[in-house]
Amino acid sequence: MSPVLDTAFIPPRDREEVIRHAVWQSMVAVDIDHRPAAEDISVRIGLGTVGAIKVCSARATAVALRRTERLAREDEEPAVTLGVQMTGSSMVVQNGREALLRPGDCAVYESISPYALLFDEGVDYRFIRFPRAALALPDRLLRDITAVPLGPDNPSARLAFTYFSQLAGAGDLHQWTHADAVVEPSVELLRAVLATQHGNSTVAKGPLEATLSLRITQYIRAHLADPDLSAARIASAHAISVRHLYAVLSLSGISLGDWIRTRRLAECRRELAGPNGRLRTIAATGRRWGFVNATHFSKVFKQTYGISPRDWRGQNHPRSSA
Repeated sequence: MSPVLDTAFIPPRDREEVIRHAVWQSMVAVDIDHRPAAEDISVRIGLGTVGAIKVCSARATAVALRRTERLAREDEEPAVTLGVQMTGSSMVVQNGREALLRPGDCAVYESISPYALLFDEGVDYRFIRFPRAALALPDRLLRDITAVPLGPDNPSARLAFTYFSQLAGAGDLHQWTHADAVVEPSVELLRAVLATQHGNSTVAKGPLEATLSLRITQYIRAHLADPDLSAARIASAHAISVRHLYAVLSLSGISLGDWIRTRRLAECRRELAGPNGRLRTIAATGRRWGFVNATHFSKVFKQTYGISPRDWRGQNHPRSSA
């Protein structure tokens, strides 16, 4: 995500007010207590929206964020925020509970109740804000699950960490014409995480199944470069059979082999045309994205794009005649 606020370009005397305005306008109204002096405040925030979901990717010096009783009482658009801890640690406090988050952990907190977020070591965090009504979860369940660490011991939380950390950082997705297509699966995935953490498997079953195709394709994208990526490995990672894997993808109009090959070729094409296109051989670029046979790579590349990978690179990186 491209940053829309970077205090490196803001005079120290204006930083606190600029940060406060950006956070209040784009995410939520909170009191912000910066620990360093104004001249030492460093904040870099990227903001975006995916349909009704608001996302924020933030890196900053130490700070405390507090949603006071007054601010919670005045809430006109109740929301649930998922906080994703990237590095370092932080503390989430709400409804009489404290959650210490470490890298790989998540937690949720509601806008209609007071809460505090404490970043004593600085901020490296993703905020994903959902309309509370969209989650359609019982009030009691939400109250019980706020400020509870959603960590690696919960398999659905592990999936959510990977998925939502990417969602909050994918600037191109926020500008995509069809970005709304990921809203419903995102909501369903968070519902599944909260329901399984709460122990309500009945509520969780539907969302987990509804998001399975999305989670499978996210997994494949993350492992495109692995030459041993296979149907069996993908199915095992999602605790389903290979037969069920193919059935799920078929419902989404996806042919597994073609889907993987198309995206691997696209990455090779992008890399060969990029600024470092000549740093590797053609064969090495193919191997980097799972094509172990150089001849096969060149053949399918030309079949797909109508030009050999060598000629494609040459068009984008002509050698100097001098």
